[in-house]
Amino acid sequence: MSFYNFIKAIATAVFKIIYRINVYGKGNIPKQGNLIICSNHIHNFDPIIIALVYPRQISWMAKKQLFKYKIPAFFLSKLGAFPVDRDEADLSTFKKSLNVLKNHGVLGIFPEGTRVKTIDLENAKPGVGLIALRSKANVLPVFIEGNYKPFSRINVYFGGIIDLSQYHDKRVSKEDYLLVSKDILKSIYSIKQRGEK
Repeated sequence: MSFYNFIKAIATAVFKIIYRINVYGKGNIPKQGNLIICSNHIHNFDPIIIALVYPRQISWMAKKQLFKYKIPAFFLSKLGAFPVDRDEADLSTFKKSLNVLKNHGVLGIFPEGTRVKTIDLENAKPGVGLIALRSKANVLPVFIEGNYKPFSRINVYFGGIIDLSQYHDKRVSKEDYLLVSKDILKSIYSIKQRGEK
């Protein structure tokens, strides 16, 4: 058993005691190939919850502050996470993201870059669109809801794959990157409304 799966097994046992986790749209999850998982962000436990219900290993982009201390940085790195600077463009983060996808891995990104309580498409960061278009990877939108109070319900909705093929044969601009990021964020927040179960 890999380190990732070992930690996942322990976390699954713990979190299933604390929360009632419900998953919708499992049929929308691709079984193989590179993939970008994009989700809304309401709590620090969001990446853990999604990782518990998603079958493959996810390499999450995580804020660089989490890597400030050696022990957390060690465990995060072993789990496939890597740091991102939310305030500045980081070439090394971009290269790491593309490398994950080049090796048919799964990349986890929060398009808003931080936790938010209200829906605002202007929160979308262009870096998500940049990675999606440069890698030509499929994008799987995820909507997560819950208040994270002990023993409460956490719902995870997997939406349908976002089709970005219209951009694959054209020269894209910075405006396109932001537009794609907003489209991804819009898809995330409309999953439940579309009834993708």
